[in-house]
Amino acid sequence: RTFFFQTTTKTMSAPNSAASTGLFINGSRETGQDVRIGNVTAALAVANIVKTSLGPVGLDKMLVDDIGDVLITNDGATILKSLEVEHPAARVLVDLANLQDQEVGDGTTSVVIIASELLRRGNDLVKNGIHPTTIISGYRSALKAAVSYIKKEMVVHVTELGDEHLINAAKTSMSSKIIGTESDFFSKLAVDAVKSVKMNATAADVAGYEAMGAAPAAAAATTAAAGKKQRYKYPLSAIHILKAHGKSSMESNLIDGGFAINAMRASQGMPTFVESPDGKPVKIAMLDMNLQRHRMGMGVQVIVKDPAEIENIKKREMDITKERIRKIIDAGARVVLTTKGVDDLCMKYFVEAGIICARRCNREDLKRLAKATGGRVVTTMADMEGNETFDVECLGGCDSVREVRIGDGEMLYVYGCKGHGASTIVLRGANEYMLDEMDRALHDSLCVVKRMLESNTLVPGGGAAEAALSVYLDDYANTIDSREQMVISEYADALLVIPKTLAVNAAKDASELVAKLRSVHAKGQHSEDAADDGLKFMGLDLVNGTIRDNLAAGVVEPAISKIKSLRFATEAAITILRIDDRITLNDMKGLAQQ
Repeated sequence: RTFFFQTTTKTMSAPNSAASTGLFINGSRETGQDVRIGNVTAALAVANIVKTSLGPVGLDKMLVDDIGDVLITNDGATILKSLEVEHPAARVLVDLANLQDQEVGDGTTSVVIIASELLRRGNDLVKNGIHPTTIISGYRSALKAAVSYIKKEMVVHVTELGDEHLINAAKTSMSSKIIGTESDFFSKLAVDAVKSVKMNATAADVAGYEAMGAAPAAAAATTAAAGKKQRYKYPLSAIHILKAHGKSSMESNLIDGGFAINAMRASQGMPTFVESPDGKPVKIAMLDMNLQRHRMGMGVQVIVKDPAEIENIKKREMDITKERIRKIIDAGARVVLTTKGVDDLCMKYFVEAGIICARRCNREDLKRLAKATGGRVVTTMADMEGNETFDVECLGGCDSVREVRIGDGEMLYVYGCKGHGASTIVLRGANEYMLDEMDRALHDSLCVVKRMLESNTLVPGGGAAEAALSVYLDDYANTIDSREQMVISEYADALLVIPKTLAVNAAKDASELVAKLRSVHAKGQHSEDAADDGLKFMGLDLVNGTIRDNLAAGVVEPAISKIKSLRFATEAAITILRIDDRITLNDMKGLAQQ
């Protein structure tokens, strides 16, 4: 059946006059407060799913899909990505978590919780008669003031970042994950991995760091002090994470300047170890094509009058592949890796030449290896003249290649890559679920270390920044002489959701701890005494249920992570609060069938 809903107008009109004006919608329409309540309820439902996984004592979620596959994680972005969210407003929060994951890598849970709290308080303000436009402009003013305060007061500049700060940031990131108990080992692993892929930054990269960094005055001072100092970038795509079953997680290791690929020799007759005796690099050919006997294309017909010609055709088919392999070997390749198949005929030539050949390699892994060794993935051997040649420049270089047995299978280890630098982390663990969660936790830590190295700034964690901002914004709200004052005050209260949630998840008295935290920060901000200046770094100690100086305790995170999460959360809340009408159209295909 087809239902037609008439749009609401100020005066009731007869059906005939409504039809004449064309005000019919083939679907349903919700307007005003109904839509806002529906959107806020959906957003809160999504936030409540991830709320208990926040912090170092957060709990894990088990997600079971329609075919019974199990995913155990407490990474906010992964949880939300795995959920099939249908509500359009709730999908905004899912996209928000993914954006935070791409931009910063960490803080995905907190950004969703802040956004949902801002939405809830914004909806309450609308119920109390404040117009949504006022709320939106108030949120924007509060965000601007908050970011300015973080850059001016909370940010700690670390011009020459020592390993201690980086390891502390990595520990803070992985404290809530499965590898939190071995954070000393894995944080060192993460820092070493990121530092091993250091590259000179371009002018565009430096401009990006300055945009992400501190306040203009502080940045200018830092730049002046540093002069024209070379900046660096740390591409995480050069770090390859490989998962292997078996052994303890503490036996995970980093292959510095090397690369491990999940492939094995195609034949037992091939050598297990290749190195260059005269000190020249071992050449690696990376192919994205079949090394099998050449076959005629589909639909090609060959009419043969003399039966002896059939043998010649077969021989030529074999010779075509033989010539291809000969060109690869003549170019100097000692290791051949391909994403497709290698048949027995081709394998014979490689075995005779003493070359390691691996088939069915992952294409993404080969692209990474090509970057690491300074080579290129070859998709075809055809040149511009229509002949087949193999360009020597496509070969990558390394010191040696060895087949190593890891767990149940073999892997090829490439040592001493000659390209832009690459490293591989080989993770060991009991089962697939544990390895996947370790991979996600390590990825977050790698992102945090990269951001800290590139921006050279950090802020204290454990609710310190949120509590300081809450106190500051409360004072700032009192200087506003319009109705935005209420909105900014609500924004200040909304930020306290992070320390509250951290305390609740740690089974502590949230009300008392947050009250103590606000009291300490208020004293630090209003005191004239220079000794009280360090109080702005006070945050929660969730193990003992007290307050401590989190900067001294080593609970730190990149400043960009905090700033971007505030920006993203505020923008998401504003996007949803702006909506006052929702029209859901009926499926036209279903109507046509009826």
